[in-house]
Amino acid sequence: MSSNASRIQPRIIIHGGAGNISRLNLTPAAHAAYRKSLIAVISSASSLLAKPHATAVDVATYAVSLLEDDPLFNAGKGAVFTRAGKNELESSIMVSNGPHKRGVGCMLLAHVKNPIKLAREILLRGELGDGGGAQGHCQLSGEYLESLAKEWGLEMVEPEYFFTQRRWDEHQRGLNIEHEPVPSIAQFHDPFSARGKSSTPTDPTQQGFGTICVATSTGGLTNKLPGRIGDTPTLGAGFWAEEWLEETLPPQMLYPPVIQPSHSSLATDKLSRGNLLGLIADCFPSISTPSPLFRPQVFTMPSQPEKSTSTRRHAVAMSGTGNGDSFLRVSAVRTAAAISRFSTPNIPLAVAVSRISGSGGELQKSAGERWGKTGEGEGGIIGIELIDSESSIVADFNCGEMFRAWVDEEGIQRCMVFKDEY
Repeated sequence: MSSNASRIQPRIIIHGGAGNISRLNLTPAAHAAYRKSLIAVISSASSLLAKPHATAVDVATYAVSLLEDDPLFNAGKGAVFTRAGKNELESSIMVSNGPHKRGVGCMLLAHVKNPIKLAREILLRGELGDGGGAQGHCQLSGEYLESLAKEWGLEMVEPEYFFTQRRWDEHQRGLNIEHEPVPSIAQFHDPFSARGKSSTPTDPTQQGFGTICVATSTGGLTNKLPGRIGDTPTLGAGFWAEEWLEETLPPQMLYPPVIQPSHSSLATDKLSRGNLLGLIADCFPSISTPSPLFRPQVFTMPSQPEKSTSTRRHAVAMSGTGNGDSFLRVSAVRTAAAISRFSTPNIPLAVAVSRISGSGGELQKSAGERWGKTGEGEGGIIGIELIDSESSIVADFNCGEMFRAWVDEEGIQRCMVFKDEY
C-alpha cells in the first residue's frame, strides 16, 4: 500500500496451485484440508493487512511464507523434486511503484527455508543507494545467492528439511510412468494433526513502498530437469505488478445535429404557400428571387472548449500458476497487463486475464495439438486491480481447478477450488 493507503480498502488473494484435478479425484478430506489451510493463511494475512502501518510488501511476503511452511503446497517444505531427486526452489516478488518497475526473481535455491523472504530482502536492498549487496539486480540464482541469504541473516536449512513422503512418492511414480501421472492429492492424507503452530510475523525492519504487491514461491514442475527455470521467478511470465496514470475525459455535452431541410420539403412548402415564383427559381437556378414567406434559419454550432483530460491511478498485480513453460512462451501476466493498459479506453483486468488464462485463451492456444495431452497450456492467474481507490479481485483458469482464497468486497473470507462451489 502507498501513503494513500487509508483511502484504499485493503484486499488480498492467494492461490495454492492449479491443475487437472476434478471432483472425482479430490476427496472430501483433501478438499476440507486445503480449504482449512487456505482460509487460515488468508485470515492471518488479512489481520496483518488491517494494521495501520502494514505494507503490501510485508503482507504478501508473510502470506507466501505461510504457504511455504505448509507441506500441502508445492513451495518450501513439501516442494516437488527434480528428476535427480533434488528440490530446486524459486520465488519472486514485485511491487507497483508509479512508472518504476521493481521486481525480483530467485532461482535454484536448496538451503533457504523461506525463499520468498530472500526475494523480499533483495527487493528492499535494491532500493538502497549502493544496492545493499544485491546491486540492484532483479534475477539471481544458485550458491552465491544463498551465501547472500546467509550473510543477511535469513534462516538456512539442510535440503532434507524440504522432504515430504508424499512428494517423494509422486516423484517415484513420475519416473516410472512418465505419461500417466497420478494427481498427488488423490492419495491425500491430512497432515494437520501433526503440524505445529505457524510462525508469527516479525516486525517490518524497512519502510515498504508501492501500492500493490505480488509474491510467489514454488518448487516447480514435478520431475523437471535439473536447472530448469520456470515462470515463477521470471518477470512478466509468472508475476507482474505495475501502475500508471490513466487519462480520462470529462463528460461531454452532446449537441443535436443540425438538420437542413431537404429540397423536396422546401418545394412542398413553397407550393403549399402559393409561392410559385420561388418554386420556379428552385427549378431554374438562373432565376433568383427572395422568398417572402420562407427564410431558411441559420444554425450556428456553439463554440466548444478545448478538451481537457484528467488522470486517475490504475494499478494491477498478478500471479500465475500451472504449466510454467507455457506462461514463459506467452509472457502471460505482462501480456494481460498490457492488454488492459494499452487498450483505449483501458479494459478491465478481469477481461484481459480471461484472454490469457481462460478457456480458449492464449495459454491454451499456445499448446496447439498438445492441449489436453501433456498438461501444456494449463494454468490460471489471480490478481488485484486498483482504479483510484476502488479495488477488485481477479481470477480465471482453463484447467480442472485452481486453489484460491480471497477477501471479498464485504470483508468475507472466501475459498474456491473449481469454477463454482464444491
